[in-house]
Amino acid sequence: MKLDPLSIPYRTGKSVLRLAWVLVFLFLGSPLDGLTGAGLLVVAWFVVALAYQLIYYQRFEYELTDDSLDIVSGVVSRRNREIPVRRVQNVDISRNVAQRLLGLAQINLETAGGSSTEASLNCVSEDEARRLQSAIGQLKREEGQTATDDEPDAEPAVEERRLFDITPKELALLGVTGIDLRLLSVVTVVLPVVAPSLRERFADPLVGLAVTAPLAAVVIVAVAAVVSGVLAVTNYYGFQLSRRSEELQYERGLLQRFSGTIPLEKVQTLGISESFIARRLGYASLAVETAGYGPDDAGSQSAVPLADRDRVLSLAASVEAFDDPDFRRPPRRARQRYVVRYGAVAAVAVGAVFAADRLTTLPVAWYWAGVLLPVAPVAAHLKWVNLGYDVQPEYVVLREGFWTRTTTVVPYYRVQTVLNSRTVFQRRRRLATLVVDTAGSSGLTGGQPRALDIDADRAAELREAVADRLQESLDRRQEKRRRERLRSIEPPTTGTA
Repeated sequence: MKLDPLSIPYRTGKSVLRLAWVLVFLFLGSPLDGLTGAGLLVVAWFVVALAYQLIYYQRFEYELTDDSLDIVSGVVSRRNREIPVRRVQNVDISRNVAQRLLGLAQINLETAGGSSTEASLNCVSEDEARRLQSAIGQLKREEGQTATDDEPDAEPAVEERRLFDITPKELALLGVTGIDLRLLSVVTVVLPVVAPSLRERFADPLVGLAVTAPLAAVVIVAVAAVVSGVLAVTNYYGFQLSRRSEELQYERGLLQRFSGTIPLEKVQTLGISESFIARRLGYASLAVETAGYGPDDAGSQSAVPLADRDRVLSLAASVEAFDDPDFRRPPRRARQRYVVRYGAVAAVAVGAVFAADRLTTLPVAWYWAGVLLPVAPVAAHLKWVNLGYDVQPEYVVLREGFWTRTTTVVPYYRVQTVLNSRTVFQRRRRLATLVVDTAGSSGLTGGQPRALDIDADRAAELREAVADRLQESLDRRQEKRRRERLRSIEPPTTGTA
């Protein structure tokens, strides 16, 4: 099969628009006589792009078989790919505004073990995209079933069941609580540019600096907060979550519409996140982490962007049947460690500001930095009180974080590695960190579920306990599958006259 014919003008127009930044320089001054040169360049580029896309369309073919998706592509050199259906983790569909107007869609396939998109079909018709998504999901489900097509007792098809629809109130709260703090880094870039121009309005440069720098910082932070809130609203506008058989299906987006699947059999961990503001309002979010992504990829997918905390816990328990956690905190000597650490950081900050006051001509109110000293014990207590772990019969549940508190649910059968790590400072206080690594986490260097600063002896016991329960869980799953296979090959009993 081929891509949709409308993909030719769409991809051509997209390629021409990428040239827009070059036109800026042409209008500012060009040896090609300004507007005339720009027009000639656009026409020439359009002809080249159209010819390329025509050839690309003719040479791009794909076919979905019973066990693989075969793709043949390439304009200059040919590339043949055969993607086994069993390795496909997610089938995502995205549609921006132009694609929705043309009835087009883009399909992205993620596979187990891949660190990026394995294959992309850009662009097919919207109906074809949904057909492929449904067909691949059906093939994966059939592959996981032990029953054959000729058995009379085949299970009926499972209808789609709606689990969650975001409400206008939840969407508005998401815009408030979903502020991306990474956007605040623009302060360090924009502030040095904006502050000097504002400072010139004051006669005294020192007064101008003291007034304009904080004012400009507040304005930039406010703008960054508004931008991140708007992005959160547009990304999750119309969010819907449904369940069909052993898959979660989601759809979201205002300007660009996304839809995709989350296979439950590939779920590695569940993450329940509560930002400081959301926690005060009684709200939380749920993320489902699947295998096959690198640390910087979207392996953690939002199953519920924001909802009432009890509702989020109920949805999480429907995916993985864990019990209500009863967290056990680290020992109090861990809190003492945080007090010393934060106190040392506060002392260094006060010393740096005091040195700036004494060694420079700038009048610095260094004593205001002293407020960090009494804040350090409070911060240490808040960090300690939000740590915890709970070892359940089928799951280990871990909690960490104050500004964004994250509760991670890890099934034992998904555990890849269990280890203890101890820094020099942890060894002094007989503490250790238990790391529970899964196929969906970012490895042993960061981002993995962990029980932070627990008693060293307890960490060793937990490591053995998690390893033993991992083996028990695997044995139970293997025994269950063996019984299912035996039932599937038993001859049907017939009644006697």
